[in-house]
Amino acid sequence: MTRPLDRQTVLVTGAGRGLGAAIARAFAREGAKVAINYRTSADAAEALAAELGDNAITVRADVTDAAAVSAMVAEISERLGPPTTLVHNALAAYSFNGDARATLETLEWSEIARQTETAVAGALHAIKAMRPHFQAAGEGRVVTIGSNLVQNPVVPYHDYTAAKAALMAFTRTASKDLGPLGVTVNMVAGGLLRTTDASAATPDAVFDLIAGQTPLGHVTTPEELADAVLFFASPWARAVTGQTLVVDGGLVCG
Repeated sequence: MTRPLDRQTVLVTGAGRGLGAAIARAFAREGAKVAINYRTSADAAEALAAELGDNAITVRADVTDAAAVSAMVAEISERLGPPTTLVHNALAAYSFNGDARATLETLEWSEIARQTETAVAGALHAIKAMRPHFQAAGEGRVVTIGSNLVQNPVVPYHDYTAAKAALMAFTRTASKDLGPLGVTVNMVAGGLLRTTDASAATPDAVFDLIAGQTPLGHVTTPEELADAVLFFASPWARAVTGQTLVVDGGLVCG
């Protein structure tokens, strides 16, 4: 029987600000213990932990560094108890500004590799570090954060979208490996969110255009996407694994 949210200990990577912070707040609201991972956003992470109270801590680690991730998970286990749930949200620095994006004429492989290292290698390192805890508990939850640009590359952010597509594939293959341990692995794929640090560079006209094309008539917020993450972590999703749920107000199909 999968434990309820208020009995989970959750690691959220890249949780110092933006969507990650919204996800951390959502879990804390439901009574979970939350580890707020950050790489450079120390002040924002500490402020969030203070806001969330005694059941939240900050843990610094670069998710592309396997040793740092292992040390981080050990610290979480010591301070909050064995982690039960991973939300891999960390994103290499990115700005969603279509006018300033790298085109195929200017794009370098290193830009794709940089995004993929955070998205896929970060997920791999975190899963490997948490696997012993999953095995000991006989259960666990992994939720990765994707993008609806994989399904609908309306703005060709080549490096970012390629990395998220690779993460979606890794989510599916990881579900097969972790299933025998009682662990589900799923992805929540968001659209443009209003507003995060990454989407702050997006012109208002683009937000308005997307809102007009979306069945719900508005651009999805970080808080709305965070609630979908809670679903995959909850007992209600115990028979769902290897799936990608697009949460963008119905703009594109999964």
